[in-house]
Amino acid sequence: MGFIWTIIIGFIAGIIAKFLMPGDNEPSGFVLTTILGIVGAFVATFLGQALGWYGPDQGAGLVGAVVGAVIVLFVYGAIARRSA
Repeated sequence: MGFIWTIIIGFIAGIIAKFLMPGDNEPSGFVLTTILGIVGAFVATFLGQALGWYGPDQGAGLVGAVVGAVIVLFVYGAIARRSA
């Protein structure tokens, strides 16, 4: 059930991140939106643990996943603009 819950939270975080940062150079579709949110959750967990906000066994919640997804979306947009 944890894997399915991660996908659901990742999808919701990806939708919210795409809503907060609209643009032409963004990934679209259900799968890419879900991957964006899941990667965002991993980024938020990594940064939170590195900064001491989360313990070793804790992960980022929905808000952290959204912040991480916005960071990932920003980096994706910067790379897409550079290559164009």
